[in-house]
Amino acid sequence: MASFPPRVNEKEIVRSRTIGELLAPAAPFDKKCGRENWTVAFAPDGSYFAWSQGHRTVKLVPWSQCLKNFLLHGTKNITNSSSLRLSRQNSDGGQKNKPREHIIDCGDIVWSLAFGSSVPEKQSRCVNIEWHRFRFGQDQLLLATGLNNGRIKIWDVYTGKLLLNLVDHTEVVRDLTFAPDGSLILVSASRDKTLRVWDLKDDGNMMKVLRGHQNWVYSCAFSPDSSMLCSVGASKAVFLWNMDKYTMIRKLEGHHHDVVACDFSPDGALLATASYDTRVYIWDPHTGAILMEFGHLFPPPTPIFAGGANDRWVRSVSFSHDGLHVASLADDKMVRFWRIDEDYPVQVAPLSNGLCCAFSTDGSVLAAGTHDGSVYFWATPRQVPSLQHLCRMSIRRVMPTQEVQELPVPSKVLEFLSYRV
Repeated sequence: MASFPPRVNEKEIVRSRTIGELLAPAAPFDKKCGRENWTVAFAPDGSYFAWSQGHRTVKLVPWSQCLKNFLLHGTKNITNSSSLRLSRQNSDGGQKNKPREHIIDCGDIVWSLAFGSSVPEKQSRCVNIEWHRFRFGQDQLLLATGLNNGRIKIWDVYTGKLLLNLVDHTEVVRDLTFAPDGSLILVSASRDKTLRVWDLKDDGNMMKVLRGHQNWVYSCAFSPDSSMLCSVGASKAVFLWNMDKYTMIRKLEGHHHDVVACDFSPDGALLATASYDTRVYIWDPHTGAILMEFGHLFPPPTPIFAGGANDRWVRSVSFSHDGLHVASLADDKMVRFWRIDEDYPVQVAPLSNGLCCAFSTDGSVLAAGTHDGSVYFWATPRQVPSLQHLCRMSIRRVMPTQEVQELPVPSKVLEFLSYRV
């Protein structure tokens, strides 16, 4: 069994340049359980980077300062357990907008993280409520943490203050995602087989429960315009939801094992899903068609083998902000960078025991978390997008596939706009 197609010479694939690493402090009594870094996240404005450090702690670091430290002191940066610890009692409002390094004790094992920023023009959907406990301003930056006990805690990133404690899930909160439109609508995915929609501008009121999964829900992601949600889970499940009506649009069929991660492209025209079946699929979410398959095992495994313990489980997938590149992380101790028009990696990096990955806000760095609570960073493939691709992304941000196909343009142009070239 090989990791690349037979026509690809592994030695010719570019190795990613290491930017740096944040190593978790030694666990007390060398505990092995609970050290996992299940999630990493960058703030939408690029000001902060956060990761679950294991043993119920979340580390928040100013991202620009982190990059500067890598350049000044080399790639390694062992996190200091004596760093400033903030709680509701000792938060300092005077330093609100100055990025500082924090460690937050969440009270239980952290499985998921998400940053959310507020846009005042986006009002709460609960129009009958005239008084709210919290008034979120233009400069508000929140961090949501999903815990092992089913709770979701909402923190003010600048002060470290605990703002809300959302209690309704009965199992692990496996993933969290904020609507990108600044409305502070939060969706949580849980092992209790449900997704829950919360309105933080309505003091964390739970608006809706989305049901349909027959097993654990592993991950969820909003489309860039916040109109659509993808949720993935055990038993090959990939669901698309209309977030205006809170109804299911369709179920995507194709994977042969649990689907554990998903992400939309920046223009919303593509959807990437990662599965234990050794594959990443690139879908057209508007039609349900599979446009590209990124295999991690060759020759491609049969459905029976793909549905079992195949040593190539894909753990995470992330779309770059250039709309051209996708990163995947698998159990074969490798991170892969793909182009959306190539079926083999254009760049790779070694990583043992990886669990999650995410691109930085500007797309220049990929962060990956591991079983021991550490984070590793690599430079991503750099390519100037063509004018055609930029025009395609501009069009696809406002036009779904069905409308594109009705345009009076040549068939070759339609294929390009539909990402079929």
